[in-house]
Amino acid sequence: MQITVGRAFVALLAAGVAAPAIAQGSYGSTAPQQSRGAPTPDQQEEESAAPSRGAPTGSAPAKEEIQGGIKPSKGAMKPIVELQKAVAANDQANIPAKLAAAQAAATTADDKYLVAQFQLKIAAAKNDLPSVASAVDTIAASGKIDSQKVGALYRGLGGSFYNAKQYDQAAAAFARAVSVNPADIESLKLVGETQLAQNKRPEAAATFGKVIAARNAAGQKAEEDLYKRAVQLAYDSKAANATQLAREWVAAYPSPDSWHNAIAIYRNLNQPDVESTLSLLRLMRATKAMTNPGDYALYAAAAADQRNYNEAQVVIDEGIAAKVVDPSSARFKDIIGPLKTKPIATAADLATASKTAATGAALLGIGDRYYALGDYAKAVDAYKAAQSKGADAEVANLHIGMALTAAGDKAGATQAFNSVKGSRAAIAQYWLLYLQGRA
Repeated sequence: MQITVGRAFVALLAAGVAAPAIAQGSYGSTAPQQSRGAPTPDQQEEESAAPSRGAPTGSAPAKEEIQGGIKPSKGAMKPIVELQKAVAANDQANIPAKLAAAQAAATTADDKYLVAQFQLKIAAAKNDLPSVASAVDTIAASGKIDSQKVGALYRGLGGSFYNAKQYDQAAAAFARAVSVNPADIESLKLVGETQLAQNKRPEAAATFGKVIAARNAAGQKAEEDLYKRAVQLAYDSKAANATQLAREWVAAYPSPDSWHNAIAIYRNLNQPDVESTLSLLRLMRATKAMTNPGDYALYAAAAADQRNYNEAQVVIDEGIAAKVVDPSSARFKDIIGPLKTKPIATAADLATASKTAATGAALLGIGDRYYALGDYAKAVDAYKAAQSKGADAEVANLHIGMALTAAGDKAGATQAFNSVKGSRAAIAQYWLLYLQGRA
């Protein structure tokens, strides 16, 4: 890709960082001016072709300094004026010597700032990036222009290095732009683009995550494409922040697509057990994110693995009704055939089983079958009874939260999900995210 800010430093010459016209005894009044913001790409094209401002005419009284407090030293005045004349005349034969003489004579910050402006203009015209970088560093060190303009200069420098495929230098320039102007979110994004060009995918994912956070902090909702890129990069590189970025994506842009991807990323990176897989697939079903046959096949197989044939059958029936599951396919024949031979518990069966269940695990299973039947109140009762008989408290609380969510008890579900700790806490937080987004 090409970065369009590559010539921003040229545009800035016409936007207030221009080399001032100097005449001994009658100094000009063109620099520095108040910043009017970074130019747009169109403005850059127009301004980069604009001629530099000439010396003011008329009978203005002599001044000892240029507007803004710039005051060349006496020793540097003559070399700087001669450099200005050579640049104005495009005297390529003498410009190098005049520049060297002016640099040698520059002793004060003002001198160095003025000479660096001319150096910047000369180097930009030749696309001499090392000299451009040197000039920008000198201008930045002078303290004569504000941080926004300094940041814009480094952003432009970084763009030029990027387009020249000098990515290390580009990354350093963009990072410098951010360091002098932390509010420059665009330069931070360009740091990520450069890291991507360097094939530093985990670093790019982390930087794009910072861009998202910065935009949110500034009250600017990051675009969904940025979330998608950050999540994809983090996932591909198995970065530690992949799951967090996916959660942030679905929080900002909840949809069947974002939910499907966020849940799939969590599953693929964490390899949860069957119990946790079912909890995630139930969330996928609740968010209407089951969009392909594989989702239904996995869900039905996981439910059947726990002998919850009620839920397995419900899911298969839903897939067929949605025309996503083809019951005649070999894949689903292998699922549907055995299901036909399995017992599907009725409400009466579950009521009887609840009275005789001796273990917490048995009561958890009963609760899951009530959940499959849509009787969420009785499911919650079974899960709570399971807790009292030694069932895994994290599993029980997670299931209570799911059942209360389905029942519309937002406060109760929130309390249950917040009670889940340990390895299943992340799954509970996904459910809590879904719950908070419901009306």
